[in-house]
Amino acid sequence: LALLLGCSLVLSVQALYSSGDDVVELTAANFNREVIQSDGLWLVEFYAPWCGHCRSLAPEWKKAATALKGIVKVGAVDADQHGSVGGPYGIRGFPTIKIFGANKNMPEDYQGARSSQAIVDAAMNSLRSLVKERLSGKSGSSGYSKQGGGGGGNKNDVVELTDSNFEKMVLGSDDVWLVEFFAPWCGHCKNLEPEWAAAATSVKEQTKGKVRLGALDATVHQGVSSRYGIRGFPTIKIFRKGEQQPEDYQGGRSRGDIIAKALELFSDDAPAPEMLEILSEDILKNTCEDSQLCLIAVLPHILDTGAEGRNGYLEVMTKMADKYKKKMWGWMWTEAGAQMELEASLGIGGFGYPAMAAINTRKMKFALLKGSFSETGIHEFLRELSVGRGSTATFGGGAMPKIHTVEAWDGKDGQVSVSGSDMFQPYIYLDDHKFEALSTLIWTLFFPSNSVHTTFVLQKNSPVQTRTQKSYCRCSNKHATRWRVKYQRRTSIPADLFLHLTSDSSP
Repeated sequence: LALLLGCSLVLSVQALYSSGDDVVELTAANFNREVIQSDGLWLVEFYAPWCGHCRSLAPEWKKAATALKGIVKVGAVDADQHGSVGGPYGIRGFPTIKIFGANKNMPEDYQGARSSQAIVDAAMNSLRSLVKERLSGKSGSSGYSKQGGGGGGNKNDVVELTDSNFEKMVLGSDDVWLVEFFAPWCGHCKNLEPEWAAAATSVKEQTKGKVRLGALDATVHQGVSSRYGIRGFPTIKIFRKGEQQPEDYQGGRSRGDIIAKALELFSDDAPAPEMLEILSEDILKNTCEDSQLCLIAVLPHILDTGAEGRNGYLEVMTKMADKYKKKMWGWMWTEAGAQMELEASLGIGGFGYPAMAAINTRKMKFALLKGSFSETGIHEFLRELSVGRGSTATFGGGAMPKIHTVEAWDGKDGQVSVSGSDMFQPYIYLDDHKFEALSTLIWTLFFPSNSVHTTFVLQKNSPVQTRTQKSYCRCSNKHATRWRVKYQRRTSIPADLFLHLTSDSSP
């Protein structure tokens, strides 16, 4: 996950472990040597310093490491600093715990509780399984599969490519391909072979075959190799769907580097993050708690835009979520007036609707979109944040506001229940005694800012759903005054409290 360097929204914290702990600090430089090439069992936590759950786990992880010292290795990877380490294993959230046993290329997921006792119990169970495998002869002392040259992979997962099958297998495929052009006599090619096989096995598993690794002997199949100008060995090319000209692979030649690149290519074709409506506190909490940033849009009321207008705004958000999907941010929306406390804490409303805020729930900081609610405007907003130029503020009250449980939008245009004939009156007029009764009510009747084009006729004893608007008219039979107010939630108003309005109502 790429950091928003320099942005005050991003929490600046220290690593959770130090050299004084029994937890081994693992990095991109030592992970292969310490873990992958090890004969022993490893428990590895992938964490982010800003993650609240990671901070809660840290003391239990340290206790487990001390208890297992000399028996099972316990390590931790700061995924913010060493993201390439977690790439081969599909790390998407924090903390993630992996158990590296007999097959270091395919670690197991830890599914237990986050207590030191549960972690120790899981480690001992895995250790017993590893010992049994070795006694039965199923596992080599190095913990690697001997297929594929001892690299932990299966040579069969590397597709053998030739002049005759290249067009159909690669260029005609819907999948992404990484192709190694090699020569049998090439020493570097021989060194790459086990890494390539190990990567092929892992990538096949993690992408469900959507990214494939192949190899072509360029000394035999010279038609394809000459077509792409292969001059040195090994040369790795990336072939994307529908593209005749490949890209040069520029990464490292370890299995970790190859897998990381393959997963990056896979994520390029992955769907955009889900666009969630804020229907409850759990939705907001689960989406934002372990994401570095959450983007929240407050869209106009459905009666202001209709389904077509709202879908237009959601389409803009979906496109931007897809553009920034590698960031692993949360993307959510709510209707104006549905979460009033959230709007108030973010100071939304002064710029009109739709509005957008980027929030960091760990630091209780947010930044508001002040440009246009468009692809260009949102892109510029996020770009400014990424270089530290976005202005930020603290949540009102210094804590997350109350989130109401609301019903999901049904995807349709909004409807207002009225009775009587349609008319074109900007205001409602009440006689003196009805105005006095109305003034004692808590409820306020809202009208649209363009109310000269809208009217609602309230029938006695007939409930009516009022629409959320920016202004309302408080009127007697003598005068009319329009007041500017903040958006409020929709509410059902018992119409029998109001005067029966007729078409001949007049000041």
